Amino acid sequence: MNQRPPLAEQLRPYNLDNYIGQTHLVGEKAILRNAIESGNIPSMILWGPPGVGKTTLAFIISQYLNKEFYTLSAISSGVKDVRDVIEKASKSANNSILFIDEIHRFNKSQQDSLLGAVEKGIITLIGATTENPSFEVISPLLSRCQVYILKNLEKEDLLRLLETARLFLENQHNISISIPETEALLRISGGDARRLLNAIELVVNMEKQQQKIEITNEMVLQIVQQNLALYDKGGEMHYDVISAFIKSLRGSDPNAAVYWLARMIAGGEDLKFIARRMLILASEDIGNANPNALLLANSCFDAVNKIGYPESRIILSQTAIYLATSPKSNASYAAIDEALALVSKTGDLPVPLHIRNAPTKLMKDIGYGKDYKYAHSFENNFVDLEFLPEKIKGKKFYEPQNNPRENEVRIRLKTLWKNKYGY
Repeated sequence: MNQRPPLAEQLRPYNLDNYIGQTHLVGEKAILRNAIESGNIPSMILWGPPGVGKTTLAFIISQYLNKEFYTLSAISSGVKDVRDVIEKASKSANNSILFIDEIHRFNKSQQDSLLGAVEKGIITLIGATTENPSFEVISPLLSRCQVYILKNLEKEDLLRLLETARLFLENQHNISISIPETEALLRISGGDARRLLNAIELVVNMEKQQQKIEITNEMVLQIVQQNLALYDKGGEMHYDVISAFIKSLRGSDPNAAVYWLARMIAGGEDLKFIARRMLILASEDIGNANPNALLLANSCFDAVNKIGYPESRIILSQTAIYLATSPKSNASYAAIDEALALVSKTGDLPVPLHIRNAPTKLMKDIGYGKDYKYAHSFENNFVDLEFLPEKIKGKKFYEPQNNPRENEVRIRLKTLWKNKYGY
């Protein structure tokens, strides 16, 4: 008996009308839809989180265009595979399309091998990546590609997909399925369509001996937790493990952090990916509670780029343990987000005259720089001036948190600014 393909594969749409999400790209009169329907697409990079339709979009393009369509996975393919495709494509009357999944996993020489064929029009490249292509795709190749950003699926998109899956599974198994509670399914999906379909397929397969299935939150959580390996058949564990690793670092547990680090290394994870995530965490979750964390994480990233496996595992472990055991603060992260939110509400408030630049006599005459006091000319290199626009003066964005270093910062700010900012 032939085993059915996964539900996500069975429900993969064949045209843009049935494609869920990404209306900014493929909705009516959207830029990528127009290109696809005209039959004249550029080489492109599809950048977005997992499970939002990058591979499906490439598949749909292959259905629309009357061209040879080749697909490679950067995990299992090398330069030889790329050259084989280019050789076949060069013999075709029309230029061919080459889809490369997880193109960020291609190294420089592998990406270099694509350049000539893309430039000459032998192939139209479609690369899919979850990582920022500015960092992961070489500049010469990136300059020849249009980057399209795919967004997380909205709740409405996921519910629509869930209803499609429910009807399909009802018909497939000749049973009745109701979903009175969707919260657990949506939470497990994390906005990933493939995860959502894997989860409901798993639940239905476990319960299909019944003629009527009522899918509740409790049922979903129980079945999925008990069958995590099966649930992960689409490869989503990659994202779960990096999440567990980051949360362990943030939660100050070096033992858990090293365990999840080992899981990623043993699973063949891109070591630069791990180092980059630690670099982000060093600023986002530690910040000025320990500024050296950012320096070490940056040094780790540089070192991993210079030193290959297996030695780089030691550098990653040292950095992970340091970050996990470091005091934590997200004050800088919170400060910039609050400031950005205020900027979006208040717009371009005028810079106070006394701190404006005054390079010309006219600017000085109309008050630019007047009453500005040079901090280094005063005791403790400080003078009490207003540096914010009048409309928001006294607004506090940075709130030092309760750790030794930021407690010192709070005392210093209170000493300097007295009661102005409430430190």
